[in-house]
Parts: sequence; structure tokens; C-alpha cells
Amino acid sequence: MADDPKSTTAIPTLEDWQHWTLVMGRAQQMLMEFWANQMKEGQAKPPFGPGWSPPAFGFGEQGSSSDPMALMSAGAQAWAKGLETWGKMLGGVTAAPAAEKKDRRFAAPEWSDNPIFDMIRKTYLQISDQLLGTVDQIENIDPGMREKLRFATRSFVDAMSPSNFALTNPQVLKRTMETRGENLLKGLANMLRDIAQGQLTQTKPGVFEVGRNLATTPGKVIKQTKLYQLIQYTPTTDRVLKTPVVIFPPWINRFYILDLSPEKSFVKWCVDNGISLFMVSWKSADESIADATLDDYVLRGQVDAIDTIRELLGVEAVHTIGYCVAGTTLAATLAYLQAKKEQKKVKSATFLTAQVDFTEAGDLKLFTGPETMSLLDELTKEKGYLDGRYMAATFNLLRGRDLIWSYVVNNYLMGEEPAPFDLLYWNSDTTNLPAGWHRDYLESLYKGNKLAGKGGIKVAGVPVDIDAVKTPAYVQAGREDHIAPPQSVWKIMNHFAGEKRFVLAGSGHIAGVVNPPAAQKYQYWVNDRPCGTLEDFVEGAEEHKGSWWPDWLEWLRKQDPETVKAEGARVPGKGKLKAIEDAPGSYVKAR
Repeated sequence: MADDPKSTTAIPTLEDWQHWTLVMGRAQQMLMEFWANQMKEGQAKPPFGPGWSPPAFGFGEQGSSSDPMALMSAGAQAWAKGLETWGKMLGGVTAAPAAEKKDRRFAAPEWSDNPIFDMIRKTYLQISDQLLGTVDQIENIDPGMREKLRFATRSFVDAMSPSNFALTNPQVLKRTMETRGENLLKGLANMLRDIAQGQLTQTKPGVFEVGRNLATTPGKVIKQTKLYQLIQYTPTTDRVLKTPVVIFPPWINRFYILDLSPEKSFVKWCVDNGISLFMVSWKSADESIADATLDDYVLRGQVDAIDTIRELLGVEAVHTIGYCVAGTTLAATLAYLQAKKEQKKVKSATFLTAQVDFTEAGDLKLFTGPETMSLLDELTKEKGYLDGRYMAATFNLLRGRDLIWSYVVNNYLMGEEPAPFDLLYWNSDTTNLPAGWHRDYLESLYKGNKLAGKGGIKVAGVPVDIDAVKTPAYVQAGREDHIAPPQSVWKIMNHFAGEKRFVLAGSGHIAGVVNPPAAQKYQYWVNDRPCGTLEDFVEGAEEHKGSWWPDWLEWLRKQDPETVKAEGARVPGKGKLKAIEDAPGSYVKAR
């Protein structure tokens, strides 16, 4: 596109008119067919009909009766004028910042080479900074309201990026001219597919399959209850640690985040390093467990799995790992066992990005207001459980620029399929949640912070106190974690009474955990001196390159270095509990 779009606007030929009319006709036909199919399936009528097209595509009723190039040029200039007016209303924005930050949305040279789009980009970025800065300048509002306002402003700013609209994205305009609109038709098909499935597509469909190229570490399901399946993995070493390890993944996700491809698998790495490893695979909620509560996940989940493994292997104790929300309930489990004088059942506890004190929880705390609770009640009143797609959408909102808008541009405007990415396949593999327990978790823990108070939470009628927990604990946090911020995870150090080791890993909630040593990525920090705060820890911390996994393994072996032969009950199905099916089991595949 030249510097002056008007100078290159040619009079459209009859062939041009016919082609673009055909494009719009095909789009309308796709919309009508989708509407008809939705009506057949009993779905609510979507907001589609004659004369309508997705706003992000930039074609309304006038799309088929105007010169496409002139329409696009006019759209770009209109956006520029609108931003200029917006800037004047906010106090005036006339020049670019001295040093611009790198922004992947505007990395393509077209954003800088063309004066119109360069001005759109610069003005948008400046106004965005000004809007976000204004949030901190507002006086006389409480911190919670300020955080809500900051989140809402950031979400608005991300949504209004000119990169998200066809008429103001030079890359989309270029692709549209090159393909003569085929990208928009393909993008419309992608969008209708996502609407039908109720979820944004984040990775190329058909590439990944659980049990085929994900969650492939050999093992057997050796127990099944209505709440979980227990997987025992096949040893690959002649000798294994006598004290086994059981992993409790979050019930809001599928467990195989810890068993992706073999080169990324924490599960495989543990087995290859001589650990007798067990995994709990939670059932995706349906009507049969819609009434599940904290007692179920503690007693009939974690404690039941611990006792099952102890009896199977004839050992006094097990090592436990709790990831994210399962780490929160693991803290309640440990406090319950402490209160019952059964704490010796657990040799150690590892907490991966887990919170027990929610006074400084992350942005998810913004979703605990009365409006959210009312919405949850409305969404779950019929079946008693929450469709996991709503939770997935919430997590996507926390990083809307990366997890929503980048796919709107790629999938809907450029008409491309997303790249294959195992982690994002897992991210989209949603899990349903028991409604009452999900609400209680938000109300009692996130909002009420009752686990942090002595006796604030009861398990089977027993008041629990996490300050009394003396089980040795390994606490891992992600430096850039936006779901369980490191300052929130640190608070475990202020509560548990036993030996504790804190490790701060590079990256965030997922990549900070799933970081195999062979990848040589990121880093982690340790500080062996007594520290009262996270700030003290960081100030004196020693940085180590690569993964924290070997540090954890060394710590685990110090808890109990004894090994035994990998035979008998150490082999799945060879003990009292016979194999039910091959890992990864059926619960992880249930929808």
C-alpha cells in the first residue's frame, strides 16, 4: 500500500465487482447455514442474519456496494481521526514516546513503513499508556476497586487495538488483496466453528491426542473411584526410592500438563530418576459428583490416595506434590492429618505455584464479587456443575492480548490455522467443576481467606490450622506468575511450622513449572539464609541457570535416601491392586 492510499485507488472493473459480490454472497450463505444448523440443534439464535457480518472483519451492509480498496483506505483514515480526537479529549497526544517498547502486535514493517498506520500505531500506544496511567492517579478509591479498574482498562485497551480490526491492520489488508478476500471467508469459517464449539481455537486441530502423543508415559490405572483414577507409572530403573511420590494436579485442569511430550514430561523425568510415581487423575464433573465438597477432595481424594499407596507398597509414608489449587487443598489435608495425629503418613509436601493465604492473590481475585457468584449460580443451576469452557475463558481473559486477540487476528482476520502447540492444546482441554465446591472455594478461600485463619476451615467437622503443619515443604513459585503471584505463594513460608525450602523459578504459572533440564531454559533462585519476606529472599538470592527440577530431586532424596528394588508391587498391576486399564486412563479423556 502506498503512502497515500487514495492515489492507488483504481476504478474497479466488472470482474472486480463480480468477485467481491461473490465473496460477500458466500459469507452470507455461510452465516445462514450456520444459523440453520444451530436452530436444528436447539441452540439459541445467534446474532447473525442478512446484512450482518462480524464487526472485526470491517464489512457491513455497505461491504458489497463499495470499492473495497476505497473502503479500506477510508477505514484506516477514520480510525486515525478517531484516535486523534480521543487523544485530544484525554489531554492531547501528538508525539511518539522517546523510546518505544517492543510490541509483537506491531512488529511487521507495514506498521512503520506506511505513515497512516505508523500514526495509528503510535497514537494508540500513547493513549493506551495514558489511560492505564490514569488509573493510578485516581484518588479516594480502595485498592480492590483500583485493581478492578486497572484490569477493566487493560482489557478495554487490548480489545481496542487497531491490530484487531481488518480495516486498520495493514497485514490483514495486504492478505485480503493477495487472496482477494479468501482469508476473510476462511476466517469466518474458523469463527463459526469456534462459536459452534463454544471455545476459541488456540492450536491446530487434529494434531494432538491424549494417549497417542500426549500423556504417553507407560503406566496403569490401579484404582478408580467416582472422584478420581489413580495411575501408577512403570519403573525404568532397577532401584527406586523407597518412599513413593504421589502428584495431586489441579482438578480445574487435566493432569497431563505434567506429562506432555516425552521431552517435556515431568512424569517421565521422575520415573527415569528412580522415583516410584503415582498420579491422581480427577474426574471431570458430571451429575454424579455435582455435590462434591472440600471433604471429598481432601478425604475421599487426597487422603484416600495416600492411604491406598501406603498399603499397596507397605510403606509408612509418601511424598506428596500439590499443583495450584490442589496445593491449597493439600495444605488443608496436611493440617487435617496434623489435627488427627496422622501427620507421619506424609514424608514431605511439594507445592507448585500454590496459595494458602489469599491476601495478595492475583487477578483471579477480581472474579469473586457478587456479580460473579450470581452468574455461577445461573450457569450451574440446571446440572449442578460448571462447564469448563467458562473457566477457560476466565483464564484467557487474564492474558487477553496473547490468549484471545492474537488468535482473533490470526484465525479470523488472516484466515490462518493456529500453529500446533501441545501446551495450548492442554489449555483448551477443559474440565467441568462441581458448582457448590467451586463456589465455596472462591467464597471461603479466595475471598474469605479462611484457610489462613486458625480453625477457619473444617474438614469432616475437624477445625484445621495450617500454622501447625510440621511436614517438610518444598515451595516453588513463578517469578512472572499472574495466577499465583510469587508474593502470594511466599506466604506458605509464614504459616507452616516445619522445614521449608523456597525456590523462585523463572517464567510463569505453567512454563515456570514445566521446564525440563534438557531444555536449558529460564533459571531459578535459592536463598539458604533465613528470610522474613520475599523481598529479603530476592535480595540475597543466588541465581542458577536452567530447571529447578534437579534441585527438587536432591531435596527429595535428602528426606529419605533409601532405595528398594523395582519389583513386585512397585510394578503396576503386580501388587494387591490389579491393572484396570493403561495410563493415561479414561477419566482424562472424558468430556
